[in-house]
Amino acid sequence: MERIVECVPNFSEGRNAETIERLARAIESVEGAVVLDTHMDRDHNRSVITFVAERDVVVEAALRAVRLASELIDLRHHTGQHPRLGATDVLPFVPVRGVTMEDCVRLAHEAGERIAGELNIPVYFYERAALRPERVNLEDVRRGGFELLREEIEKIAARSPDIGARRIHESAGATVVGARPFLIAYNINLQTDDLSIARRVARAVRGRDGGLRYLKALGFELATRGLVQVSMNLVDYEKTQLHHAFEAVRREAERYGVPLAGSEIVGLIPQAALDRAAEYYLQIKNFAHGVVLENRIEAAIRAKGEEKSAGEFAEDVASGEPAPGGGAAAAQAAALGAALGEMIGNLTAGREKYSDVEQEVCDALNDLKPLRARLEIAAHDDAQSFAAVMEARHMPDGTEDERLARQSEIEAALKGAATVPLEVAGVSVQVLELLETLAEIGNPNALSDAATGAQLALAAVASARYNVLINTAGIEDEEFTQEHRSRADDLLERAREIAARVEAMFLDSIE
Repeated sequence: MERIVECVPNFSEGRNAETIERLARAIESVEGAVVLDTHMDRDHNRSVITFVAERDVVVEAALRAVRLASELIDLRHHTGQHPRLGATDVLPFVPVRGVTMEDCVRLAHEAGERIAGELNIPVYFYERAALRPERVNLEDVRRGGFELLREEIEKIAARSPDIGARRIHESAGATVVGARPFLIAYNINLQTDDLSIARRVARAVRGRDGGLRYLKALGFELATRGLVQVSMNLVDYEKTQLHHAFEAVRREAERYGVPLAGSEIVGLIPQAALDRAAEYYLQIKNFAHGVVLENRIEAAIRAKGEEKSAGEFAEDVASGEPAPGGGAAAAQAAALGAALGEMIGNLTAGREKYSDVEQEVCDALNDLKPLRARLEIAAHDDAQSFAAVMEARHMPDGTEDERLARQSEIEAALKGAATVPLEVAGVSVQVLELLETLAEIGNPNALSDAATGAQLALAAVASARYNVLINTAGIEDEEFTQEHRSRADDLLERAREIAARVEAMFLDSIE
């Protein structure tokens, strides 16, 4: 699986295990779709299924589940703590590997069209897939739930669906489809049955009311457990981290004399989020990605040949084949720049003389690792996008229909081939920003490495821009071309400014 999308459908059923099992089987009936986790909550009367699939089949897998849910779940007889609009209430698509957020937006729109067209269920788009600014936030779309939407959808223009008839499905309601970054659903239970306390705590910690910026929270009653719960979504877990949410809830609950009764993860969670929480609570001074056993094993396996070495990559470039070429080389150059940044961080973190910048250095290290991974994936994606262009160019064009189909496929393939290097340029600038930070606060003995990394990343941005220019030259969509070229120019200007500052720091240090 090289182009992986995560899909996390939320179903309005949390009490019938057989129903959820059937939904999971429907998803896995599509080859290339794998269910990773199911989570049922009786009090919320809601379940979350997490699955991954190849980009080309993820919509079909999701649709099979949505179709079955519309047959098995009747909102007219549904009660539960969690707000909901439909049998399949929320259907988000999340980029994992080899796909972009733009890809997931397209997948969300495709899924929405099929849900409305094939199942007669009205669809609303949210987050990155939103077509209206007032529908970006899920809570704004879902306000009032199924019952209120049933009354208003035909009468109030603002409640009209983004796609589908202005008529709610009698039993399956409506579905909210979106594209978003990875989200952590995290619940903390309070040792009380006073719902007003949970609601006050939720209000205090959530971003929209002045709490943690990237945190959404609601208070719920867990009648079957005699507890209340602060149910949260961490919409950017790198900025509002797991331990930030935990500590904020703990402090607020203490104000009311209420202890915590435990917490739970809904669905899955990235290893990096747990690593950061462990680092915070255990106060491990030398914590880094490499001290985790499984991460070290993975790195060792890669070093033994599971992935191509730099020498093997160079041999592939030199082979005479058109791919991998300049785009892939640009991504590899930026990945080396990121690796140098990680080296500087590891030469700084955990040393007493740099204790005052320890947190900043650790933050930079935590950011550089996923950026390097994205660049390594992009090197592969660049070659794949070139192959798609060549495949489209070899399509038949003997008839007018064939000519139009070929032209459409070439246009789409060229857009993909222009989007990948633009992503490389954007990630490379992020690497440059982190290298500048490390040059300012890190071990000064590694300033030459910071300058080298900056030049590698700058070269990557310049080279990526060349690929944007060459691929957009054949695109008829002038708006797309102008937007991508303008963005590439802006990124190159930014990269030159940062690289020059890092170079100046290095040169000043040796004068």
